[in-house]
Amino acid sequence: MSLNDYKTIIFDCDGVVLNSNKVKTEAFYNTALQFGTAAAKRLVKYHVERGGISRYEKFQWFIDSLTEEDLAQSESEPNLDSLLVTYASEVHKGLRSCEVAEGLAELREKTKGSNWLIVSGGDQAELRELFTERNIAQYFDGGIFGSPDSKETIMNRERELGNIKSPAVFIGDSQYDYTAVASVGGIDFIFVTDWSEFDGYRQFFESKPSVTLLRNISCID
Repeated sequence: MSLNDYKTIIFDCDGVVLNSNKVKTEAFYNTALQFGTAAAKRLVKYHVERGGISRYEKFQWFIDSLTEEDLAQSESEPNLDSLLVTYASEVHKGLRSCEVAEGLAELREKTKGSNWLIVSGGDQAELRELFTERNIAQYFDGGIFGSPDSKETIMNRERELGNIKSPAVFIGDSQYDYTAVASVGGIDFIFVTDWSEFDGYRQFFESKPSVTLLRNISCID
């Protein structure tokens, strides 16, 4: 199908609309570093392997996984709210300076009849503020949605509200985008590769011929 044929086009944010995956990976590492380099590396590995899952889930996993050795390296007890605040501060500057996908405005012009949504693992309030600051919020007439709600929750809710109409397509850059979102409910999937941190995407999608692989948004017809 041509993108013009879709009534709804759903975008992930990090690695699709914004070149922000590395910004967030570094922020996870720096936030966890107070518990030592081993703990920080474990969180980064967990984060990269679960691209698209919210920071709330990742930091809760991190707290639950800390060992006595990790805890001995920090002067403070692990606290979810504190970690989230530190992470948000770390990521704030990078999100406001990272690259916006080329061809976004042109694609919006080509698909005037489609409803555009952001469904992201990023914090919803942060995303809405950021997209307004970067002057791209107006493209997403269907709404900008993120955590603490999961992508599954958002997708199901927006379907029930009639905000996601078929045929629909999800444009993502992680395995989670495909398995948790696009493979549920008959939604087509486009995987963009240029900024993805999913190293095994070629092998993963090899047996899924219905998935379209493209380098970036500007390659979409």
